[in-house]
Amino acid sequence: GEVHDGTAVMDWMEEEQKRGITITAAATTCAWNDYQFNLIDTPGHVDFTIEVERSLRVLDGAICVFCGVGGVEAQSETVWRQADRYGVPRICFVNKMDRIGADFMKVVSEINERLGIKAIPIQIPLGKEQEFKGVIDLVNMKAIVYSDDIDKLGVNFSLEEIPAEYKKEAEIQREKMIEGLAEQVDFLTEKFLNGEKITNDEIKKAIREGAINLKLVPVMCGSAFKNKGVQPLLDAVCDYLPSPLDRKSIEGTNPYTDEEISRKPFPDEHFSALAFKIASDKHGDLTFIRVYSGKVTSGTRVINSGKDKKELISRIYKMHANIREQVDELTAGEIGAVIGLKYTVTGDTLSDSDHPIVLEKMEFPDTVISMAIEPKTDAEKEKLGVALSKLAKEDPTFKVRFDKETGQMIISGMGELHLEVIKNRMLSEYKVDANVGAPKVSYRETIGKKVEVEGKFIQQTGGHGQFGHVWITLEPFKGEEPVTFVDDIVGGKIPKQYIRSVEKGIRETATTGVAGGYALIDIKVTLTDGSTHPVDSSDLAFFTAASIALRKGVEMAKSILLEPIMSLEIVVPEQYMGDVISEVHSRRANILEMGSRG
Repeated sequence: GEVHDGTAVMDWMEEEQKRGITITAAATTCAWNDYQFNLIDTPGHVDFTIEVERSLRVLDGAICVFCGVGGVEAQSETVWRQADRYGVPRICFVNKMDRIGADFMKVVSEINERLGIKAIPIQIPLGKEQEFKGVIDLVNMKAIVYSDDIDKLGVNFSLEEIPAEYKKEAEIQREKMIEGLAEQVDFLTEKFLNGEKITNDEIKKAIREGAINLKLVPVMCGSAFKNKGVQPLLDAVCDYLPSPLDRKSIEGTNPYTDEEISRKPFPDEHFSALAFKIASDKHGDLTFIRVYSGKVTSGTRVINSGKDKKELISRIYKMHANIREQVDELTAGEIGAVIGLKYTVTGDTLSDSDHPIVLEKMEFPDTVISMAIEPKTDAEKEKLGVALSKLAKEDPTFKVRFDKETGQMIISGMGELHLEVIKNRMLSEYKVDANVGAPKVSYRETIGKKVEVEGKFIQQTGGHGQFGHVWITLEPFKGEEPVTFVDDIVGGKIPKQYIRSVEKGIRETATTGVAGGYALIDIKVTLTDGSTHPVDSSDLAFFTAASIALRKGVEMAKSILLEPIMSLEIVVPEQYMGDVISEVHSRRANILEMGSRG
């Protein structure tokens, strides 16, 4: 299938097919020559960065796709940093080489400069833009030429001698490739400096060693739309990226002793796996796992090491996007999905009950946007709660909370598109229609100056009355609490039991607000004086007197309305610095500090 037609196999969700983009990471297993690939297709949009994050956590290698026209973009840098954090070896593939404006060497230069890695082209394009016919393999010095058969785009290709007009450029780029490899890979350095002949096998070995040790990235090119350059890319995955068996031992801790322990990535080791994704459907929760060591079979009882909970793996599947293939077991290095887990969520470790291990947890970014949500009818309230709960379990970057101040249900995510997709999924998958809008702003109040004020509550009803009398001082003050209360009564003018009622009256009134009904913060209230009545004084009277005094004091002290602010770090390429500064200034931001990174 094709992404632009909404028929791509890995883009199986209705929202993906409508929009022609990838939204959720989809896993599949496929064969290429004598190898088995466990493949995860991830989104490129920044709103769905969690799908990239959790996929990189369990992958042994990655193919980073760049546009031959657009080159390295802002989101490219974000994903690159994610891959750096998990130490994932990479191959770069410059796509869309058949488009007008595509420039392979320009993209290679951007990868070097903006991503801070030694990018070494191991191919160059054969033909430019609409005349793009294939690639020139700089390792084997052959041209891979694709047939333009419309019905079988990219299927038929031939290995040919490099055309005369490309021969010189290919030789120059091959020398640059070898020189770049010699700079990064020790065993090649001496041979290069001595002018010795370097064989193709040695070049391949050097590319693999450099890529696995994160010293370099091999760069290839092609046109995914026309399936040109795909076969060499798959060969490169086999040749240059690590297999699960090439991994170092996986490190973790014993949950009972906190002792550091490790597992080798072999099938005969004790079982350990990481749950990296939850998917809910009408059949229940499907938990995606990456097996790091040992093996697991259907019907096995394992332990959720971090929670010390026993889990039963009732069924195991190999996934092909949304199509399940039931299997009996998963072994070290494989990715699959299991049914039957009750306590496990994204980031949890599963292991052998007798040999528990807790693997490194995943890191999830904070949400960046919030919206208020409510069901269109009261009858859908319960269904809305169930749908939000399931969606939040699937996606750790989607948060749901109830704001007591505004009385609104608030949903938070990574961007407008993220929340729009959530809303549409609620309707299509859970049959819940909801209204979504901007949340009410939770303002705060404070005071501008110090004042002294009296609060008096006297009530006579013919019998037992009410009498409470206080003097308080209000002043601006940034303490550990929003409201700092100080008892400065001397001589027992107000008994201790009533002082507690005064403090309660102050704090409760401050919570509900005075001028605009917003909570008071950054104030200090000192109880300085007051009086009692031998019969009519009570807790309620002093509670009310304190509330009256605070309200009067806030009005006298010039109430100030405060709006929410947040600290924000922005990472931006230097050429866009001016535009970004103008944008944040237009939103009333104060820039506190600027510096360069790297």
